[in-house]
This record gives sequence, C-alpha cells and structure tokens, in this order.
Amino acid sequence: MEILEHALTRVTHPTARSLLHLRKARAHAALGESAVCNRSLAAAERELGAAAGDPSPAWCAWMSPSDLAVDSGRCQLDLGDPRKAHQLIQEGTGLLPHARTKTRAVFRTYEAGAFLRSGDIDQAAAAASEALTMANRIGAPRCVALVRDLVPAFTGHASAEGVPELLELARAS
Repeated sequence: MEILEHALTRVTHPTARSLLHLRKARAHAALGESAVCNRSLAAAERELGAAAGDPSPAWCAWMSPSDLAVDSGRCQLDLGDPRKAHQLIQEGTGLLPHARTKTRAVFRTYEAGAFLRSGDIDQAAAAASEALTMANRIGAPRCVALVRDLVPAFTGHASAEGVPELLELARAS
C-alpha cells in the first residue's frame, strides 16, 4: 500500500490517479477491508470523472468507466457481495467499446469466475465459453490461460448446462 500512497502523491493526471486508487481498492478488497476499499473506489470514480486538460499518460490511457466498473465488481466479489459484483461486471462489460475484444474476453472470464463463486454454474460456463472462443479467435494466450485456470472448478458439474461444451472447447484450445 505504501507504494500506491507514494505514487498518488506524485501523479497529477486524473486518469492516472483513478487507476492508482482502483489498484488500492483492489488491494484493500483482497484484505477484506470493506470501508477503505469503498473509499478508494469512490476516489477512483471521482478522479476518472474529473476534467483533464492533457491526454492521459500512455501507461493508463486505456482506463475507462468500463474498466472501473469491472474492477469495482471484482472488489465487491472479494468482499463477499456477489450480487453487486455481477451487476458491476456486467455494467462494465456492456460499456466496453467493441474495439477492445481482448479486454472483453478478459472481462467475460472475470464474470465467469464471479458466477462460479456464487454457484451459477450454467452462467459461468456460458461466460467462460464466450471468453475462450473470443480469446482463441484473436490469439489472446493470457485470456486462454485465465479460462483454463477456471476449468477445474467445472469438472464436478458435468451435468450443468454448457459445461460439457466448455470442457470440450478447453481441451481443443
């Protein structure tokens, strides 16, 4: 956390500050620190909405409301609120421009993980299959690996809708 706090004292661009607050929120969520996480999420949202006279620095130029929503959802999932997590992840995925196909595949993988954690196996299988299909189509090995990491969680649910197809798709990838 100290590194993020130090970085926040040095960065002046609102998009960069938003991303750093978001990373701080993710860290607090991983530690189960709900109140501090939610304050960091609010700061990230505030900074992302702030006007900037200059373009975003290259290292964070990709940051958008869709990224903020999805990572906010992942924070809520870590904090034990899967309903809010699903809502935010779906909202963020819906806001994503079509040109960011690789990011969409990653977001769908996150969504699959969220559905798994809440026991919605058929929805998890659908999201994972979509992510894997996109990742294979565009040649995104990181996303393929993210989906493959989820596959063991599906093996005990072979009778759930979409799971056999996902397992076959994963074997073929």
